[in-house]
Amino acid sequence: MNLIGVIPARFASTRFPGKPLHLIAGKPLIQHVVERCRLARSLADVIVATDDARIAEVAAKFCRVEMTRDDHPSGTDRIAEVASRVSAEGYVNIQGDEPLMDPAVIDAVAAGLAGSEMSTAATPIRDLAEYDNPNVVKAVVAANGRALYFSRRTIPYLRDLAAKPAAEQLAAFPFLKHLGIYGYRRETLLRLVTFPVSPLEAAEKLEQLRALENGIIITVARVHHDSVGVDVPADVARVEALLAAQS
Repeated sequence: MNLIGVIPARFASTRFPGKPLHLIAGKPLIQHVVERCRLARSLADVIVATDDARIAEVAAKFCRVEMTRDDHPSGTDRIAEVASRVSAEGYVNIQGDEPLMDPAVIDAVAAGLAGSEMSTAATPIRDLAEYDNPNVVKAVVAANGRALYFSRRTIPYLRDLAAKPAAEQLAAFPFLKHLGIYGYRRETLLRLVTFPVSPLEAAEKLEQLRALENGIIITVARVHHDSVGVDVPADVARVEALLAAQS
């Protein structure tokens, strides 16, 4: 399958303005992400999709760039604009703030598109602090690998252990953390962005629920990699230490 990796990149971030261009270990953050994507075996090309000329100027030195409108409500909509003029069988949406993305995760999500309209990834929750953190999205997956639901709540509810400490519940069940990477077949992506915001999406503020509510099957790859994102300036030192350890 001919797949293109697309990295949405915005300059205006409330918590970290200009984040894609911030230097991490001597390189712009967005360059680290591009280089990780290029290590994936499944991608025919990698594109940075941005509405900002500053990001485009820097990214063009090491990657193909597609300029997009500045009014997209989500990264999915931005990628759909790219898909409308850059033809491929499918696209993988890679978060632009994860300089340590494992290329094997990209390949696993790409493989999920072989028999599905849409794909994503999830990893076991290992950190107790993430167990009931609403910023850590939980995934419930069927035996055949299809997503049943995503929630900011801790699901499933362990009725027999409800009175037990969170650590005991986490040890008793393989709770899954959703990773923010998606694969879409081209026709699915272009159809998805025509749907209005769905009730579950509005309630949880999770755009993948729009796909589920409209009957789009999402295959979930179970991986061991855990995401390490750069959300605020304080994250930079931690990521630089991890990059140094890897090298």
